[in-house]
Amino acid sequence: MAANDDVAQPTDDGLACPEVGSWAEEKHRLVSLYTKLFSSGMKDKWDQRVYVDLYAGAGYNRVRGTSKIMLGSPLRALTVEHPFDKYVFCEQDAENLEALKIRVKHTARSANVAFVSGDCNKRVADILAEIPKGSRDDRVLSLCFADPFDIGLKFETIRALASRYVDFLMLLALYMDANRNYERYVSEDAVKIDEFLGSATWRERWTEAQKNAVGFPQFLATEFSASMESLHYLATPLHKMKRVRSDERNLPLYYVALFSRHERAHKFWDEVLKYGTDQTGFNWD
Repeated sequence: MAANDDVAQPTDDGLACPEVGSWAEEKHRLVSLYTKLFSSGMKDKWDQRVYVDLYAGAGYNRVRGTSKIMLGSPLRALTVEHPFDKYVFCEQDAENLEALKIRVKHTARSANVAFVSGDCNKRVADILAEIPKGSRDDRVLSLCFADPFDIGLKFETIRALASRYVDFLMLLALYMDANRNYERYVSEDAVKIDEFLGSATWRERWTEAQKNAVGFPQFLATEFSASMESLHYLATPLHKMKRVRSDERNLPLYYVALFSRHERAHKFWDEVLKYGTDQTGFNWD
């Protein structure tokens, strides 16, 4: 079976279509493969599977400097072989959200989709309200994909969502944001990293880490994993995070990382890391 991005190459439909770097194709391949494995592998283990996208976008993206259009993560999730029972798409930009609604309708008219307008940090209660609570006889597992442009996703948002059975597939913008804004973020009166990690004591550990020549992005990735462990998620070591680089200068941009309480999910992620690295496409058979 062809990969999701090979099923139907989208064409310009005149609606909002944000530009992205060409490296986004690698990210989408990783996420598409994991979403496929998750949706298929969990369908007989749980009564309901929910897909949540905190930065859903417009559904289409144009590769910067080209005419190529890529499917965004929401439309890819809608077209997996074993669709989720419900989808929750949150998007702050009103124009992008309206374009997404139209494209979702054209892609999967019968899908159970809820749209949440606004910043996911401010609308987390509304997002939670769209996720079935589940019960002993109706077990619900959600996959939450978070694809922020910076480290603005607050840990309190993660904590709130983690009150349910939720796995997180996340982009950690630790090179393209945290590293580039190092001086501003490490100042004593800055709170961005505090809110990202859910911790105000990280500077003490950073002082010690520097003595061991640990890079700032690597330090933050390890700290974030520790924060997730405090919510009873399994450890995600640095070598299990996929580092994505830019095509132009081969500079690292971000990590894509999985956080789950289930060993089975980590086995799926191991498969993604094994087969989804440095490939231009997947053979899904």
